[in-house]
Amino acid sequence: MKTLRLMMLGLPLVLSGCSTLSSVNWSAANPWNWFGSSLEVSEQGVGELNASTPMDEKAVSSALNDNYRLRSGMKTDNGEIVRFYEAMDDKTVMIIVNGEKGTVSRVDVMDSDIKTDSGVKIGTPFSDLYGKAFGTCVKATGDDSASVECKAPDSQHISYLFTGEWRGPEELMPSDDALKSWKISKIIWRR
Repeated sequence: MKTLRLMMLGLPLVLSGCSTLSSVNWSAANPWNWFGSSLEVSEQGVGELNASTPMDEKAVSSALNDNYRLRSGMKTDNGEIVRFYEAMDDKTVMIIVNGEKGTVSRVDVMDSDIKTDSGVKIGTPFSDLYGKAFGTCVKATGDDSASVECKAPDSQHISYLFTGEWRGPEELMPSDDALKSWKISKIIWRR
């Protein structure tokens, strides 16, 4: 009888605790997430971000291990409206997540703590990855038009944006000699 009374007293407490526990961010409670970013760029995506991730603030934040503050917006790209999230660390944009048709379509990584699964990171020189640009690299467009974009070796989804000094004509791509000292400023994943 005493056990039954204790259960009757404890039951409301346990039940009321269930609603509180449902709002706990369990991914942040995982010990492997306690010591900073474990995000990585791979053929599948960036961290848990991939082509099936909905363009929803909660889903994007969770896929980035809740490491950033998100700011949302919309823009036009080739006549299409594209939703995006900027993942920020204080006031610095570290990742830009673009979406089309309700899911993630492109992720631009500027966070130097995030590497590719092959170890490439922001700041890696062109000469560490490529001997020449022909067949692999193109002049970037849009906001990145002063840069050169190169497909990652053996990749269908990853490319690198290189920036550096170039005194030649704006519409031409720099020579291989000039590109040698250029460094990665963005790692781009596309679905």
